[in-house]
Amino acid sequence: MRAHYRAEGLDEASLSAHPMDQFAVWFKQAAQASIAGMIYEPNAMVVSTVDAEGRPSSRTVLLKQYDTEGFVFYTNYDSRKARELTANPQVALLFPWHPMARQVIVTGTVRRTGRDETAAYFRSRPHGSQLGAWASAQSSVISSRTELELAYEELSARYPEGTLVPVPPNWGGFRVIPQTVEFWQGRENRLHDRLYYTAEPDGSWRVERLSP
Repeated sequence: MRAHYRAEGLDEASLSAHPMDQFAVWFKQAAQASIAGMIYEPNAMVVSTVDAEGRPSSRTVLLKQYDTEGFVFYTNYDSRKARELTANPQVALLFPWHPMARQVIVTGTVRRTGRDETAAYFRSRPHGSQLGAWASAQSSVISSRTELELAYEELSARYPEGTLVPVPPNWGGFRVIPQTVEFWQGRENRLHDRLYYTAEPDGSWRVERLSP
């Protein structure tokens, strides 16, 4: 199976000096493509971590914020990814915008968001999602789905719609501080455009073109 990419190219002259500015341009375009029905959840990204033995693992999570400092997602701090990131803060992200023949690939390190920032985001979540954060001991073994649903029902009775749900103490955000960011644009004949940002010690970014 092979598709021929016919999208517009990506050149250095049109690139932003800072990768997060360039990401903002591409993310806006991906969001517009989502409205048009081309992309489902443009903020979905693959997060890759490694365990103590160097074995990698990947999963899809949702980007909840980005700014000049990096990319933010939220999770249970007892989950597999959180445990691995706590032991080894090196991380990779992948935004797979296939219908646009685009990818954004990020490597960097993580740090936890502050509790005030975490609480502000938690309060913005739907009531059901707030309860779900309490009901699920993410990545732990459970006996059945019934166990999960019973935990959720108990929480629903304790915190009905309209009541304040406290922020779980073991739940919060990670901010990914990028060290490299690659913008990949599919082109005809597999001659793709790959423009690669690398963080310099003085805070600037070096941009290089990679062969496809």
